[in-house]
Amino acid sequence: MTDTNDRSPVFVHPTADVEEGAKVGDGTKVWHLAHIRSTAQVGAGCIIGRNVYVDAGVSVGDLVKIQNNVSVYQGVTLEDEVFVGPSAVFTNDFRPRAQNPDWEITPTMVRKGASIGANATLVCGIEVGEYAMIAAGSVVTKDVRPYQLVAGNPARPKGWVNAKGEVVSRDVENPPAQD
Repeated sequence: MTDTNDRSPVFVHPTADVEEGAKVGDGTKVWHLAHIRSTAQVGAGCIIGRNVYVDAGVSVGDLVKIQNNVSVYQGVTLEDEVFVGPSAVFTNDFRPRAQNPDWEITPTMVRKGASIGANATLVCGIEVGEYAMIAAGSVVTKDVRPYQLVAGNPARPKGWVNAKGEVVSRDVENPPAQD
């Protein structure tokens, strides 16, 4: 998976499993025991940490960092420059049952530049806005607005961040103007 235009090759650790048909962009690193399914798409310059699972049909943008022990299931889309902290959890089923012939995937969208803290849980069917920040350990059950900082169980607004992730306001109602 090396491009002849002087781009960095894809690195896949010998213990990782990138199934035939998966698309992995230039310069992406896939580390120990990671598994990328056959119809998944992972962009360029990504870091896929140890024991990460990227399910069939998942779309991961460019320059995304998925830390260790994260499963990104069908129906989840991670746009460019998203950060997913260690052991964060995505769901894709509102009513999980071991046997459900009527099961339907409920999509989740994580927009450009958003950050998801370690051990956060995102319940399916939500959208996380651009450059939003989800604190570690949060349980997100509702949409998160662009640049919004949320924390807790359930996650609640705690303020606003800028594109660098710095808290710029603790006014939970009124977002400041962004540069």
